[in-house]
Amino acid sequence: MSPKLRVFLQRWVINTVAVMVAANIIPGIDYGGLGSLLVASLLLGIFNVVLRPLLLLLSLPVVILTLGLFTWVINALLLYFVGQLVKSFHVADFWSALWGALIISLVSLVLNSLTGTGEQRIEFRRARHPPDRRDDGPGPVIDV
Repeated sequence: MSPKLRVFLQRWVINTVAVMVAANIIPGIDYGGLGSLLVASLLLGIFNVVLRPLLLLLSLPVVILTLGLFTWVINALLLYFVGQLVKSFHVADFWSALWGALIISLVSLVLNSLTGTGEQRIEFRRARHPPDRRDDGPGPVIDV
């Protein structure tokens, strides 16, 4: 299996799990079965690659004004649009899509961080201290 195909499948599985978690938590999001969930998450991924950058560019002043929170609305619109296109995947209203988009983003962030896929990474580092040196005096110590 090529590395690009492996990364694509990994992202698709992560997106599918995130959409499934959102559908199980948010009352207004439902899916008919695993097949509809796979199709909906694939379509959502395609929209995120194709439409999302265009929508972000068109709404850039609003995104800047809201300090990036408007991207949550764009994600909700894309999720709602997927619910309109896939027959057995249903998003009841915009508010369900808004909360679903939040859940999908959080779950995707956590899973991408754990698996190392995507651009979202959380690193935990232990601070290194310089080796012990002789004290130069009673003044304050600035550790840079």
